Amino acid sequence: MSKKIFIKTFGCQMNEYDSNRIFDTVKEIGFSQTSNIDEANCYLLNTCHIRDKAKEKVYHEIGRVKKNFRSKIKPLVIVTGCVAQAENEEMLKREPYIDLVIGPQAYHKINSKIEEYLNEQKRLDETEFDAVSKFNYLGKIKNSSKKISSFLTIQEGCDKFCHFCVVPFTRGPEYSRPFEKIIKEAKILADNGVKEIVLLGQNVNAYQNDNYRLSDLIIEIEKIPEILRIRYTTSHPSDMTDDLIETYGISKKLMPLVHLPVQSGSNKILESMNRKHQVKDYFNIYKKLKEINPAVRFSSDFIIGYPGEDEKDFNNTLDLIKEIEFINSYSFVFSPRPGTVASKLRLIDNKISFNRLEIIQQKLFEHQIKMNKSLENEVIEVLVENKMQKNTKFFGRSQYMTPVIFNGNDKDIGKIVKIKISNSNRNTLFGEIVEKSKLKVA
Repeated sequence: MSKKIFIKTFGCQMNEYDSNRIFDTVKEIGFSQTSNIDEANCYLLNTCHIRDKAKEKVYHEIGRVKKNFRSKIKPLVIVTGCVAQAENEEMLKREPYIDLVIGPQAYHKINSKIEEYLNEQKRLDETEFDAVSKFNYLGKIKNSSKKISSFLTIQEGCDKFCHFCVVPFTRGPEYSRPFEKIIKEAKILADNGVKEIVLLGQNVNAYQNDNYRLSDLIIEIEKIPEILRIRYTTSHPSDMTDDLIETYGISKKLMPLVHLPVQSGSNKILESMNRKHQVKDYFNIYKKLKEINPAVRFSSDFIIGYPGEDEKDFNNTLDLIKEIEFINSYSFVFSPRPGTVASKLRLIDNKISFNRLEIIQQKLFEHQIKMNKSLENEVIEVLVENKMQKNTKFFGRSQYMTPVIFNGNDKDIGKIVKIKISNSNRNTLFGEIVEKSKLKVA
């Protein structure tokens, strides 16, 4: 009987990368991937603990699987990711339908755990922190990603212990992969047809292996001819070193969008969050980057309604947003995570928090719209990623990660093309390819 695995992924880009590598791993024991859950004999849910009610979403999803297989042979059910790490024993007790629980630092053991379960029919959890063994193992298995834009994890874990965050408890301490192994994987991706690499880490700019830093990785990957663009996420202001900032003035392939989460524009709240940076530090980074490369634009993350946030703190955040004009950001009302320092703090009235969020998002959206409007009737460079399903249009992204939809040709996929933008909305640009013969000669 053929073995087919259905993988569902929640959460961040790192989970997407992990899901791809999990599949690369289980292929070694005969699994093929399916997008049809009905034909799967293994169901894997890769979970995220960042958003609200993450645990309940897992049980809801398992409930849907149970219903789907009510009159069929039960599949092997595996829960991986950060919720698996945080709730391992409770999951096995609460939901008998779950067979295996595997944490993010134990993916290298997934094949042996599957085989152990199939042989002994004994439910198991594996949540040991062992990033070194994990990446040593995955380094021996070829990354099969063939997407035009592909993720590449270079760093995992976090030592910052922000008071609202569970990452140090679900991903463990900071670990940076060996420099040469990252470059080797980048070359494999290039051979697969990948044109853009997005370097990933919980604190990606904290990367440090021997004497190598993130800036060294960018410069080295830039030497791979097939790679046309380089990005990285997510970074921390405390690790925005001068050598990385200077890379924005040197690199031709590093994209000019800097995603740098600030979380709040109030020093009081930043201290309460244990963020280890102040607003002035963030402004200094902003000014340095703009001086080195005026094309640089910023995106960020904001937590609104953090315990203790008063009207002055909120207005400070609003002032920061107005000053920097972030072009694409994520903003959420604070929700406590079990086990964190912030979970024990007194919450702000929900109505106040959501009113503040609405004001913040309105201002953030204004900046997005303003940026996109400024590109109408302009010619920009777009990396073509794919032809859209059920559509004759093509999809790509600008240097600033903005989605672009346009008329194109199959031969353009994987290339950087010139697009004249005709119109836009808050999230997307629309346009037409400009033929080389129609471009103005300088």
